[in-house]
Amino acid sequence: MAVCPASPDGASGRLCAPLRYTSAPMQPQSDQSAADLALIQRALAWHEAGHGVALASVVSTWGSAPCPAGSQLVVRDDMRFEGSVSGGCVETAVIREAQEFIPRAEPPRLLTFGVSDEQAFDVGLACGGTVEVMLQRLHGGGGAGDLDPDLLREVLDRLRERSPSLLATHITTGEVVLHNPLAIAPAAPDTLPAAVLDAARSDRSGRHGEFFLKVFNPRLRLIVVGAVHVAQHLVAIAQRCNYEAVVVDPREAFLRGRFDGVQALSHWPDAALQTLGLDARTAVVTLTHDPKFDDPALDAALGSEAFYIGALGSRRTQAKRRERLGVRGHTSEQIDRISGPVGLDIGARNPAEIALSIMAEITATLRKPSAPTADIAPSATTQENKTP
Repeated sequence: MAVCPASPDGASGRLCAPLRYTSAPMQPQSDQSAADLALIQRALAWHEAGHGVALASVVSTWGSAPCPAGSQLVVRDDMRFEGSVSGGCVETAVIREAQEFIPRAEPPRLLTFGVSDEQAFDVGLACGGTVEVMLQRLHGGGGAGDLDPDLLREVLDRLRERSPSLLATHITTGEVVLHNPLAIAPAAPDTLPAAVLDAARSDRSGRHGEFFLKVFNPRLRLIVVGAVHVAQHLVAIAQRCNYEAVVVDPREAFLRGRFDGVQALSHWPDAALQTLGLDARTAVVTLTHDPKFDDPALDAALGSEAFYIGALGSRRTQAKRRERLGVRGHTSEQIDRISGPVGLDIGARNPAEIALSIMAEITATLRKPSAPTADIAPSATTQENKTP
């Protein structure tokens, strides 16, 4: 067993005996914003129901850690919890510390867990490492170091509007400031504003000096134009990756009964995309092979901050598409944003495999934006993509 962190009264060396607890299992989160939204809502609901609530955040990690910096666990005063900061004995120790911490009005409590390779399995680590966890009390009374619930409500409101937020917490004093990354001008390196911008853009929470920066970005979203067979597989994969999926097709018969659980809009693509709004957390893929549907969607996407734009079709189709978009006023550099033929070259032969190749390329574009073109080069993945 691992040794728990010292308590405020100086006691140390306590062994982490397993707790008997029940909690809904957390699904794997490839998009942390989906987990963040659920945890904030749960924390506020417990607080509004009159429970004492603590929020535990992974501030930093060294070595092996299954949960990255920014992962969170919300604990209430009867030991119910949701979320994860690691696994095994780390959760047990954090929940125990939270029970002592919740009744007190004090600055954040920083817990450090270090384990050897032999102890790693007991605490959910693949091998030896260190996890640093910060406890904050959710309370509106203005106590030293308390996290004001109104700040979390504002974060929720901004997420519903697809606007990013970042909470900067001074680890020693507990002072918390809510930043709007969209309102921060470029700043000098190594300053807090620069760190806030970098964290929001890279979607990475973590420690910056004496501050813990927690990023709250809008949920990733995939908009698919064309309710074709590939689209059915693509939205299913996107949802498993925790994307919000939207299908757009003015042909209502293509949508009817084929996309249960997905937002489906039977509107012309340009009008639908204007209504939805395209931001830097949105990917757009056109699949219809019909210029009257694809071109208006691509026209709208090229005028947006969408992080990925893809279009199904052969290289010859893409060349003709470039000519048409040029007539619409787009430059060659702008049109280069379109991945066409769409998808990574994995030798896909059927609709499900085509969808997989598309989602792989979207992921590579999101996670490796500076990778050499050869590493994430688009491909003609099917016979449909290889021919005009």
